[in-house]
Amino acid sequence: MLISLVAMPSILHVARTRHLYDDLGHFRKQHDQGIPRLGGLAIFASFIITLLLFCITGQQLPLNCMLAACTVLFAMGLKDDLSGVNPSTKLLVQVVVSAILVIPGNIRLTSLYGVLGVFQLDYVYSVVFTILTIILLINAFNLIDGIDGLAATAGIIANLTFAILFVRIHQYELAGICLAMVGALLGFLRYNITPAKIFMGDTGSLMVGMVSVVMAIKFIEVNRTVDVALSHIYSVPALAVAILIVPIFDTLRVFTLRIMYGGSPFAADRNHVHHRILLLGFNHIQATLILATVNIISIALALLLTKFGNTTVILVIAAACMLFKWTITFLIRCKERHSYSFKNLFV
Repeated sequence: MLISLVAMPSILHVARTRHLYDDLGHFRKQHDQGIPRLGGLAIFASFIITLLLFCITGQQLPLNCMLAACTVLFAMGLKDDLSGVNPSTKLLVQVVVSAILVIPGNIRLTSLYGVLGVFQLDYVYSVVFTILTIILLINAFNLIDGIDGLAATAGIIANLTFAILFVRIHQYELAGICLAMVGALLGFLRYNITPAKIFMGDTGSLMVGMVSVVMAIKFIEVNRTVDVALSHIYSVPALAVAILIVPIFDTLRVFTLRIMYGGSPFAADRNHVHHRILLLGFNHIQATLILATVNIISIALALLLTKFGNTTVILVIAAACMLFKWTITFLIRCKERHSYSFKNLFV
């Protein structure tokens, strides 16, 4: 956190001197003045330096693969923030980064733990499924980085929760990695809360997504070891989904809607959950707090319903998210039609 706080003013100075501002003309932008989008530099520097100085060496996570993946993703994100990257190139780099983590790093999901009746995964299926999962979450955090503080807050909640759970099962190396990301994001958040002085950009959001999904995978896999497992939590994969529910739900929702209406799932729009909350008249801080509350409630639900199994817990959380989305849609219709009518629930 200290490194991030100290680095940020220098990054702001360079960005303003070199006129490295966000693209104001884009229809999705929420601000009326140029704001630097290089906050990911401070997040990357503070996270990597902290890991290199204070990491606890162990066998649970190959830090060499983790750091290599972070560096590759950082380089691509920095170029994207400065001059743009072709979507196909960005996807290719994400596949390479995911492959580094999954194949030499062996960071992969080996089972679906009974979700939809699927248990053990063969090696090839495990590799492919994990790579797709990592790519999804990397982009999910990128997509929710649309209002001040949201991506950073989601990253803090996710990694702080994982850190607490890792400490409970004596996985201090993994907890230390989570806390390094929490500190980096806290330092950044000081400058990203409304009125934002800087954005994290792709440099930050892609890396936060990568670290968060890696921690989720390790949390799921480590709990298969009987002697360190959280014996009172039976639905560990469902809990991991609950911890990352805000980016997961928003991404699956917008991708589904874009495909249903005949568009590309990667075409930018203003139909994200945070954009819809802003339509109700809330400001950036209020929208971020609302979604943070939804995240915390989802985690609480997963812990309370843990004995019902992964499939049931995931379905309950998904239903709760759909109800939340339905409520927002109802309120938007009521606001646009100036009437709180029952039919606004459906059309």
